[in-house]
Amino acid sequence: MGRPDTGKAKKSGIRRLFSWKKLLGTFIVCCLLGMGALYVVYLMVPVPTANAEATMQSNIYKYANGKILGRTGEVNREIVGLDKIPEQVQKAFVAAENKSFYKDNGVDIKGTTRAAWSTVTGKGKQGGSTITQQYVKNYYLSQDQTATRKLKEMVIALKVDQNMSKNEILAGYMNTSYYGRSAYGVQAAARSYYGVDASRLTTAQGAYLASLLQAPNQYDWTSANATGRKLVEERWNYVLDNMVEEGWLPSSERAGMKFPVPQKPKPLPGMEGQTGYIVEAANQELMRQGVSEEDIKAGGWTITLNIDEKKQKDLVKAVDEELESKLDRKGNEKHAVVQAGATSVDPKTGAVVAMYGGIGATEHWISNATRRDYQPASTFKPLVLASAVENHAKTQDGRHIGLGTIYDGTSGRDVVGSDIPFSPENEDDRSYGPVTVQRATNSSINSVYAQMIVDVGPAKVKKTALALGMKDGKDFPEAPAISLGVMNASTLDMAGVYATLDNHGKRVTPTLVKSAQHKDRTVRGADAIGDQVITREAADTATKAMTGVVRSGSGTRAAGDYAAAGKTGTSENNRSAWFVGYTPELVTAVGLFGEDAKGNQVTLTNTINPGRANGGRTPAKIWGDYTTRALNGGSDATFDLETEGTDPVEPAPDPTPTTEAPEEPTDEPTTATPGTTPPTTSDPVTTPPAPTTDPVTTPPEPTEEPTTDEPSPPPSIDPPDGGGGTDPGEGEGATGKPRNGLPVPR
Repeated sequence: MGRPDTGKAKKSGIRRLFSWKKLLGTFIVCCLLGMGALYVVYLMVPVPTANAEATMQSNIYKYANGKILGRTGEVNREIVGLDKIPEQVQKAFVAAENKSFYKDNGVDIKGTTRAAWSTVTGKGKQGGSTITQQYVKNYYLSQDQTATRKLKEMVIALKVDQNMSKNEILAGYMNTSYYGRSAYGVQAAARSYYGVDASRLTTAQGAYLASLLQAPNQYDWTSANATGRKLVEERWNYVLDNMVEEGWLPSSERAGMKFPVPQKPKPLPGMEGQTGYIVEAANQELMRQGVSEEDIKAGGWTITLNIDEKKQKDLVKAVDEELESKLDRKGNEKHAVVQAGATSVDPKTGAVVAMYGGIGATEHWISNATRRDYQPASTFKPLVLASAVENHAKTQDGRHIGLGTIYDGTSGRDVVGSDIPFSPENEDDRSYGPVTVQRATNSSINSVYAQMIVDVGPAKVKKTALALGMKDGKDFPEAPAISLGVMNASTLDMAGVYATLDNHGKRVTPTLVKSAQHKDRTVRGADAIGDQVITREAADTATKAMTGVVRSGSGTRAAGDYAAAGKTGTSENNRSAWFVGYTPELVTAVGLFGEDAKGNQVTLTNTINPGRANGGRTPAKIWGDYTTRALNGGSDATFDLETEGTDPVEPAPDPTPTTEAPEEPTDEPTTATPGTTPPTTSDPVTTPPAPTTDPVTTPPEPTEEPTTDEPSPPPSIDPPDGGGGTDPGEGEGATGKPRNGLPVPR
């Protein structure tokens, strides 16, 4: 007899162990156990009372000294019945979130399981909840993204769906959801976004409000970026298309609908004056720190700011005295377009000690302190100089760039060595001939800095600017035009950049929030002082150059009983005018912006004064007034600068210049009569020979003067208000007329 077939025997044993009957039985038992477990959970999880958000607390915002600045967070909500909401608006919410709402049992098992698994595996929060589940989350539970909360949400939703009608659930959902702008519920949202009661909402408006619920902060049309606007408009179309698909909206009516742009937001009562601006900026900073918008709006926070109560009042007084007291906003249309913004920072700590956002948060919602839609103009030029020193840059003919380097200041001259043709005009199309970098900084000479950025390399200058704190964007190309500050920036940005220069090249990031405390968590302010981003020599050279601007250049109106460095800036078509400067203890950026009633950028020319509203006029006056107040009248502190080389000496002017400079520049130089003899200074100067070729390529060698970098100013260098010559519609940071077929940079 042969041996038994052991292979068949083994297979037979495995089949007996895993027979289909046993597998089926095991599966059924597991299902029954699972169902039993779910039933036990269903019995054990009760429908709780309303959560804490139903009785939200206020947020308290304090000055640095502990005194209360303001309170926010009281719920902006008014419950309305579904009978007060148009039927098509109701359907828009269903179409946006849960098309099967009227048919389901309150739970989307597949969607909830997917969302819970995503949370457990760390893939981030994900949607999948029905309207009933979202109502349960809003009213009974919390916003936590945990598997436990998801399970409770599902169980309670099943019970709520059994005990409440679909209309009651939908009304609860629409009344408890958060729509942004501190608006809870559809009634508050209708008033905030469209200025009407919920009963008067159109279908298009209702579809927008329904779309908002996916991302309230990102989808607010008035504050959203281009991406946010695109996404919310796509979401709006999605909602309306779903309504047509479900038979809730005639396709003919859908075809004629246009996107309903909401009105600008209006702050809650109590946010008058500067408080609303500061609170909003603090909230934005907290969100950058990782605190969600929902957590902030839920309330219960005590937020201590770096705002110094005295300095804050000093800044408001300075703007009131130097600007607002001279304007008739209601009676004069030209005066009404002038908007002021300012940010003041302690360069040693990075603390934002004062902020001015505008005439009042209840009157002008957009904060002029943090908005980034205007050009900083010539306040960018010191960054070009800092980058030149940082990179040991040389001119086209091999000379190291420093304060004594001589450039050709001819207006409209073509830059040399650039693949991109560029030939900017100086203000008033004035030509200076050969001048040092120091003089070019004092007088904000465009042609000099246009050549300098080519010598350094626009890419290197941009790298330096970003390291100092400028923000990148599509308006910040690596091109010669950025030498004139044609990118966008806020006063908060520029205060941070100049604070880094004041701090000898060690990065300063302005911080508004000192700490934020909640009953179950504490958030500390962001780290304000960072690494050394440029060399001390580069930063200090820029500082030294800007002391000349205040002492004898375009920023003399900012001078006071303190050591100061600063730079003026006036953008193309005079849409913005700036003065950004600092003492050893305080950095402040002041900007004026032209904005009409529709929010469009307009010129400041012939508004606060006849002619251009230059950075060296009202902005410098505001800066000087505030700095004097903030420093209690003055300061003995001096700049501790480490720079190479001796003080620069200006070359003798060309005997027959195109235009003639006055002995000392003002913020609005005018064209002198050709052929007159240029004035001389009292200090002895060794003058190089007049150049016979392009000074950029074959300049005279600069001489040295051991005592001062600029001659002493004459007795009167501050022209009376209202002066300033003709206005071609360009400012310091402008390029003038297009040249070489290139458009004027904007």
